[in-house]
This record gives sequence, structure tokens and C-alpha cells, in this order.
Amino acid sequence: MSHGDGDHERYAHYVQKDKIMASALDGTPVVALCGKVWVPGRDPKKYPVCPMCKEIYESMGAGGDKDKGGGKDGGKK
Repeated sequence: MSHGDGDHERYAHYVQKDKIMASALDGTPVVALCGKVWVPGRDPKKYPVCPMCKEIYESMGAGGDKDKGGGKDGGKK
């Protein structure tokens, strides 16, 4: 599987909830669990979840830092 920008644009990504809120307020970029960096702007419900984000989130398990994967957004610049 390719992890170039084209693949990243087709998915909703997991991002810390507080980072999504900050981005919405001041337009700062966010970083997804998979490493994608962008300013959210699209409805994440219209996209499938990024397989890399999902795998990372699930590997965190019950003892992991749940806030890191608390939100998702499929937006792009």
C-alpha cells in the first residue's frame, strides 16, 4: 500500500480532539496518528477511516492514550 499524499486524501484520520478544536478556531494544521499533516476542512463521515490510523489506534488498546485517537477528520487543505 502506498502512503503518499494521494492515499491520505481518501481517508478520515484519527487526530487528538483538542487539536481539532484548535485547528477549527485558528486554522493550525493537525497531525494524524499515521503522520498526515493538514488543516481539516471536510466532513470525515464521508470517508472511510485511514487503515494506518485505525491500526495504530487499535494497537493502543485499553491501556493506551485514548485521547490521541479520539477524533477523526477527512479534511484537506
